[in-house]
Amino acid sequence: MRFDATGKVTLDHIYTQPDPRAYFSVLRPLGYCVPQLAKPYFTKLIEEYAQTRRVAVPKVLDIGCSYGVNAALLKYDATMDELYARYGGEENQEPGRGTTRQALLARDRELSLSRRPARDIRFTGLDTSAGALAYALEAGFLDDAVNADLERNEPTAHQRAQFAGTDLVISTGCLGYVTERTLTRVVRAQDGHRPWMAHFVLRMFPFDPVEQALAGLGYRTVRVDGVFKQRRFASPEEQSLVLEKMSAVGVDPRGLETDGWMYAQLYLSRPADEQAPGPHEPNREQL
Repeated sequence: MRFDATGKVTLDHIYTQPDPRAYFSVLRPLGYCVPQLAKPYFTKLIEEYAQTRRVAVPKVLDIGCSYGVNAALLKYDATMDELYARYGGEENQEPGRGTTRQALLARDRELSLSRRPARDIRFTGLDTSAGALAYALEAGFLDDAVNADLERNEPTAHQRAQFAGTDLVISTGCLGYVTERTLTRVVRAQDGHRPWMAHFVLRMFPFDPVEQALAGLGYRTVRVDGVFKQRRFASPEEQSLVLEKMSAVGVDPRGLETDGWMYAQLYLSRPADEQAPGPHEPNREQL
């Protein structure tokens, strides 16, 4: 088992496959659930944005979207349990089903054609994995995809056009690897338009640099009360390394990460000249 510089186990291989089976097969035993916990918060924020700015079809940019998981949950009201069964469990094992990429895509297109949420949403995915983006586009989860590393590079003219008009920017776990450089470049590609943002960030990663950079672009950020499970630790060694990292940045893990789970916090950012963001607490029965 290999670990990256943050202490987390290296799972890079599950993000670069031609379909999502490895992604869900590896993450299922770890109880990866933050997209499901994020879903009611994103849904409420999208609805509030649409009403506040009178936008009929909000455009959402999902940073680190991988195979379009957030889009599937929000556009087609899928659940993580359903996706685990679809790609990493019982449905995928049925004879003659799910044995090829094309079979998976055909089944996913049926999903995207048969379900519609209460509100229309357009999803653009940003990721460094061309394979994951290609699958999400072909499946109909994403409406557009940007294959770029904005940590290293400025967006091209074509990519800036893809980002233009973004209403909300979301993420569920990539911040910490993705930094304020990416968010700054996304905002500057808007030519004065400032989207709202909602980021679920592991507690081991300080959000201060991102918050300060966004403040320089005219944003005000608040943290939602509470914490959100992301996944179990993959091994005692990963837990030990992450706890060391948390201690180094002054975060107390007692009663949370010490009990075997990684936890995230939710940060909401809006232009400072708009009404200050509230907690956006959905009905807990939705969680």
